[in-house]
Amino acid sequence: MNSNILHNHVKRLKKSVYHLMTMTRRVRFLRSVLLTSVFLAGCAEPPPANRAVYLLMDTSGTYTKELKKAQSIMNYLLATLDSGDSIAVARIDSGSFSEKDIIAKVSLDERPSTANQQKRAFKQQLDNYVASVTGGSRHTDITGGLLQATEFLNETGAGEKYVLIFSDLEEDLVRGHIRDFPITLSGVRVIALNVTKLRSDNIDPRDYLNRLNDWEKRVVDGGGHWQVINDLENLNRLIADR
Repeated sequence: MNSNILHNHVKRLKKSVYHLMTMTRRVRFLRSVLLTSVFLAGCAEPPPANRAVYLLMDTSGTYTKELKKAQSIMNYLLATLDSGDSIAVARIDSGSFSEKDIIAKVSLDERPSTANQQKRAFKQQLDNYVASVTGGSRHTDITGGLLQATEFLNETGAGEKYVLIFSDLEEDLVRGHIRDFPITLSGVRVIALNVTKLRSDNIDPRDYLNRLNDWEKRVVDGGGHWQVINDLENLNRLIADR
C-alpha cells in the first residue's frame, strides 16, 4: 500500500477515535449532571406542614351582636389546631392595620400539655374581650385588617395560611385613609364567614352580591383563594385536616 494512502488512513482513524472519545466524555458529563439534578430534587425539603389561622372580627355597628358566633368558631379552631400551628384573632376597627387590634395570638408549643395551656389562655383572652365590648367602632377597615393578617401569617412560615373574615364585608373607611390598592395574598386562603345582609340589601340584593364579587376579585387578583361559608354548622370545611 502506498505510504501516503496509509498515512491518510491512519490520520482519519485517529480523528474518528478522537471524536468518539469526545462524545463519550460528553455523554458521561450529561449523565452526571442528570444524576446530580435527580439527587438534588430528591433531597429538596418538603413544604412546612404547620398551619396558621388569623380571624378578623367585625366590631362595627350592630355586628357586635354576632361576636358570640365568632367565639364558637374560635373554639372549634382551637380544638382542631395542633402543636406547631399558629393562631391569632383581631378586631376590624376604624384603622385596622395595627398591632393594637390583635386581641390574642399564639404559636402552639410542640409539647401537647403546654399547647393545651396556651389554648386555654387564648380562649380566656377572647372571652374577656367579647364580654367587654359595649359599642361598635364607627368605621370598618377590612383592608387594613387583611394586610395585618398577611403579615402575621407570613412571619409564621406556615405551609397552610388562612384568613377568616367574620363580617358583613361592608368597608367604611375614615376620610383620608387609602386602601384602594392591590393586596399580595399568595398562598393564602381567605374565608368570609357569616356575611350578613344589610338593610339596604333587601331593597336591592345586587348590593350584597356585588360586595361578595368585589372581594373575591380582589383576593384572587392578589394570588389568594376565596371562599364564603354562611352556614356555621359546616365548620368542618374551614381548614384542611392534617
